[in-house]
Amino acid sequence: MNSILLAFLLTLLAGLSTGIGSGIAFLTKHTNRKFLSVSLGFSAGVMVYVSMIEIFVKAQDSLTSDLGEKMGNWITVLSFFGGMLLIALIDKLIPSEQNPHEVKSVEEENRKPKNLMRMGVFTAFAIALHNFPEGLATFVSALQDPGVAIPIVCAIAIHNIPEGIAVSVPIYHATGSRIKAFRYSFLSGLAEPVGALVGWLVLMPFMNDVIFGVIFAGVAGIMVFISFDELLPAAREYGEHHLSIYGLISGMAVMAVSLLLFL
Repeated sequence: MNSILLAFLLTLLAGLSTGIGSGIAFLTKHTNRKFLSVSLGFSAGVMVYVSMIEIFVKAQDSLTSDLGEKMGNWITVLSFFGGMLLIALIDKLIPSEQNPHEVKSVEEENRKPKNLMRMGVFTAFAIALHNFPEGLATFVSALQDPGVAIPIVCAIAIHNIPEGIAVSVPIYHATGSRIKAFRYSFLSGLAEPVGALVGWLVLMPFMNDVIFGVIFAGVAGIMVFISFDELLPAAREYGEHHLSIYGLISGMAVMAVSLLLFL
């Protein structure tokens, strides 16, 4: 029970970082593009490294021990790419204007034209939809190994900050209410812990080594897709090409060292 509570709290922290984006949007008229570029690259590095080196391997171990080496490896790979397909389909269903994976900054959101309230609400809904599988991914990682989950939580929290900006600025300019803008941004982030809770309650009665391995491999696929489809392109858009790569390598290095320290 303690491990489930800790996993839920970590997922909650990751989701509510959209509120940080709201705060940034209210306190500044300009995005610190270089800092954001390095931060998003760092998040991608953490997520790619931990997915490929730790999460994928644990899923593989769980599946091969139960299904045998050949079948276990096949199921691991299929689940990994299945996670990518799931998040890609969600992306396809969301119009690019409201897609949380599209690059946005404070300046750009401040220049948005009419229908700001509608845009902000739709963006909040899109982010909530997107955060649902991310929440399950964070929760399962935290449940398996809190030491691994903490850097993942930090990485997801960083990438949720621009999403908070994308929700709060249009709603603030439409209503003039910082409270209302913050509320929508805050609620969109709550989809992550809700996704974790719903996913876990649905899957808990069926949980065994095979189900766990499939979920864990899918989680790895989701995080790699988010890194390549969202974080790295956004990092390059916000800053210089080299800054995003420096952030990526730094994220990998920090994740590698943290994994070694927890061995």
